[in-house]
Amino acid sequence: MPEGPEIRRAADQLEKALQGKVLTDVWFSYPELQTYQQALIGERVVSIETRGKALLTHFSNGLTLYSHNQLYGVWRVVKTGSVPEGKRILRVRLAAADKTLLLFSASEIELLDAEGVARHPFLLKIGPDVLDMSLTEETVRERLLSPRFRRRQFSGLLLDQAFLAGLGNYLRVEILWQAQLAAHHKAESLNEAQCDALVTALLAVPRLSYQTRGQADEKHHHGALFRFKVFHRAGKACERCGGTIERTMLSSRPFYWCAGCQK
Repeated sequence: MPEGPEIRRAADQLEKALQGKVLTDVWFSYPELQTYQQALIGERVVSIETRGKALLTHFSNGLTLYSHNQLYGVWRVVKTGSVPEGKRILRVRLAAADKTLLLFSASEIELLDAEGVARHPFLLKIGPDVLDMSLTEETVRERLLSPRFRRRQFSGLLLDQAFLAGLGNYLRVEILWQAQLAAHHKAESLNEAQCDALVTALLAVPRLSYQTRGQADEKHHHGALFRFKVFHRAGKACERCGGTIERTMLSSRPFYWCAGCQK
């Protein structure tokens, strides 16, 4: 399952293909959206925003295309005029002169005005996105220590999009290793140093993953590249303390940790 960093990188590809370009063709498979097709031709894609696993494509006329891929949805960038082979069902086509964005198989697609975005039930439910660069450690700390979240075990809290959007299973595992915390802890029982470490990791780990994951060429990267320290490494030695990495199931997802240094 893609998590926030993968969703944001996909959105970057879509933005690169279409941002600022005039739309020459717009098509939606859902009849209730087809009334907007003509209104969007001649407009531009202003930006593509990610909120957890939802994508918000903002148009120059003030409308926003909300899409949530669920399990099967996928966006593709193709050369305008070409139709990729495959069994997936096309839901959305946004074309400019040179490039076209295609959305296949997604079931949750809506066109909203600014008020519709502000009132959208999914967007109201989720917390701030970890890859929103205006999100600060201070805000994360406030959320973590708020009455709503402070008594929740990290095993469940770090998967809850209402706490912070964009976190998922591999990030949950890597953040807790980075902060040297066990999954059963709660924010209310942390000392200040532990709290600082967790708050830092909650933003630093997803952002490093977004910036560098999948890049093996260190020559172009000053500083660290994102690597799994514990995820899918059961039975291997922890690089921090030499302890053995263990695996279990928590919140019905595989969980990995070092029993030596995650206390």
